[in-house]
Amino acid sequence: MTQSLVYFTNMRCRFGDSLLNKLGRVMTEAGFDKIDFNQKFAAIKIHFGEPGNLSFLRPNFAKTVADRIKSLKGRPFLTDCGTLYVGRRSHALDHLEAAEENGYNPRSAGCPIIIGDGLKGTDDVEVLIEGGQILKTALIGRVIMDADIVISLNHFKGHELTGFGGAIKNLGMGCGSRAGKMFMHNDGKPVVDHSACVGCRICAKFCAQKAITFKAKKATIDVELCAGCGRCIGSCSSSAISLPLDSANDHLNRKMAEYAKAVCQGRENFHINIVNQVSPYCDCHGENDAAVVPDLGMFASFDPVAVDAAAIDAVNRANALAGSIVDERISGEKDLFTRIHPATDWSSQLDHAQDIGLGFRNYKLVNVK
Repeated sequence: MTQSLVYFTNMRCRFGDSLLNKLGRVMTEAGFDKIDFNQKFAAIKIHFGEPGNLSFLRPNFAKTVADRIKSLKGRPFLTDCGTLYVGRRSHALDHLEAAEENGYNPRSAGCPIIIGDGLKGTDDVEVLIEGGQILKTALIGRVIMDADIVISLNHFKGHELTGFGGAIKNLGMGCGSRAGKMFMHNDGKPVVDHSACVGCRICAKFCAQKAITFKAKKATIDVELCAGCGRCIGSCSSSAISLPLDSANDHLNRKMAEYAKAVCQGRENFHINIVNQVSPYCDCHGENDAAVVPDLGMFASFDPVAVDAAAIDAVNRANALAGSIVDERISGEKDLFTRIHPATDWSSQLDHAQDIGLGFRNYKLVNVK
C-alpha cells in the first residue's frame, strides 16, 4: 500500500531553540525548500479566528512560513474566504478587521493579507473537480485559484459537523466562496429536541439565515431557510440541536474533500498541521472551550490526507485532559473526536479524500528534532 511521508516535531524546546525554529526545520526536512517559489504567488491558507476565540494560530507561525517563501524568492500572501454565518468574517471589511484584532497584519504575518473571495464573498471561480464523485465543479475564491502554489497552515482541532478540522477542512470549506459553502452545507438540516431546549435563544443569535424562531420558549428551525451551516449546534450548551441523520455529516465531509481536491489539483501544494490548543469546536466560534489534549507538535507533508491522518492518530494516542469536554461525553469511547461529536464519523473525510485521489491515509512518520 502506498505510504506518504509525514514529518513531525514535538513542542519541546531546549534553551536557545524555539517552536518557530522547529517549524522551520520540519518544513525543511519535509522538502518545502524544493518547491520552485521563484517569483510565484503563494497562497498561505489560514484561519484568522473569530474575535473572542483565543485558540487560533498565532501570526508568528504564518510569518515563519511567509519568510521562508520570500527567502526562496516567492511572493506569499495570507488568505481566507468569507463565512456563511453571523460573525465578524462574512465580508472582506469585517474579515480584515477581525484578522487585525487577532494580531494579523502585513508586519506581524510578514506578507500581505487578501480575502480570497472578494468584498462580499461573491468573487469565485467554478473549478472542474478531477475525479469528483458527488460534485462536478467547486466554487473557489478567485484569489486562491489565481495563486501558483497553495500552502495550508492549519490549526488542528475538533469540529461539530466534520468531526475534526485540519488540512482538508481548511482547504475545502475554507477556500469555498460563500456560495460554495452553501453547496457543501445544504444537505443536512438540524432539528431541535424540545425536551432539552431551555429557550436561551443563543442559537438564534448565530443564525445568519434567521431560520430559528421560538414558540412557548422552545426553538424551531425552518428547514427552508436553514443553510445547514451547523453554527446553532455548536452554540447550544444544552445539546438540544443535532442533525437527524448521520449520513448528512458524512455527505458534508465528502463534498468538502472534493472541494479540497479542486484547490490542490494541478499545482504545488504543501500542508502543515499545528496540533496545539486542540479545542473541541472550530475557531469560527467567538469563544473556545478548554483544550482536550496537551499540545502535541507540528506535522508537515505534501499530502493533505496523510498529514490529517497523522494528526488525528496523535490526538487519539494522547491522554485526554481532565476537566475538558471529553469528561462530559460518551464514556468508554476510545476515539476522542467521536466522543466529543458522536453524530459525525470523521473517517469519511479521509476515506473519500483518498478515494478521489487527494492523498493517502497510510503514512510513514519521520521525527525531526
